[in-house]
Amino acid sequence: MMAVLRSETTQQTLIANLEVATTFKTRGKGLLGRESLAPEQALWIHHCNSIHTFFMKFPIDCVFVDKNLKVKAIYKDVKPWRLVLPVWGASSVIEMAAGVLNKMNVKIGDQLHVGS
Repeated sequence: MMAVLRSETTQQTLIANLEVATTFKTRGKGLLGRESLAPEQALWIHHCNSIHTFFMKFPIDCVFVDKNLKVKAIYKDVKPWRLVLPVWGASSVIEMAAGVLNKMNVKIGDQLHVGS
């Protein structure tokens, strides 16, 4: 499923092509096996409050959100072979190419929205 990620706080479209991982298989695979992500692409992994980048081929930026899509934590430039420990209160994570968050005005506490 593809969707659009918007910031309700700033009224901006953040990601035009948001892929949603909801099944056990898609959540488990995540971004493994991909060579890169385009700046307008991201992966939203449900039921996930921590991540690892073992076996990945590129660094990523991550936005952890709670069940209401309020931003709980932001991690920039997470390189391959790293572990991000559980984020208290987060229920999912949005992963994007490293450097993408530097072009967005996303802060902890911001309200996000996913739609079509």
